[in-house]
Amino acid sequence: MQITRAADYAVRIMIHMAQQPDGAIVAKTFLAQIADVPESFLSKILQALARAGLVQIRRGVLGGNTLTARGAEASLLEVVEAIDGPVMLNLCMDGQSCHRRMHCSAHEVWIRAQEAMMAVLGAARIAELASEKGKGSDLLTISHATDSGESAHSSIPSDAHHQAVISNAPSSLRGTRRIAHRNPISKG
Repeated sequence: MQITRAADYAVRIMIHMAQQPDGAIVAKTFLAQIADVPESFLSKILQALARAGLVQIRRGVLGGNTLTARGAEASLLEVVEAIDGPVMLNLCMDGQSCHRRMHCSAHEVWIRAQEAMMAVLGAARIAELASEKGKGSDLLTISHATDSGESAHSSIPSDAHHQAVISNAPSSLRGTRRIAHRNPISKG
């Protein structure tokens, strides 16, 4: 059994998003860059994570992706299964595919190995992994008030190339209070 590349990317993305402040909106282009994921492939991964309730996709000028509360507490198993479906070490683990399981001497070994793999992936939490690798490049988060008066956040890379994003803010942000601060994010 091998985790697919899409599942590996999904884990990277979830860890990076978990390193952001609660409610931070992270642009797809930034996620693609920081997680080293082709942007065209990233859309499909984010849609699968959204269907599983792990992220929320926001459209529009200030759109991006937000980690849900469920996503922040998710296990690696939940992330992998959101992308790849049920994780099985061997086909006979589904309880239906193998007519030999009653007299197969390896079946008990496969069961123990499956249980061990599920326990390890189920115990590894995105939030814990995010806090372990919280050092690396910076992300610039811009906090602003929405039309309803609630606070919202937009995150962008903080290098000089992206500084223009702040000065060229859309007209919908005129007159709102913007606060920019740096947040650590890992690059691995």
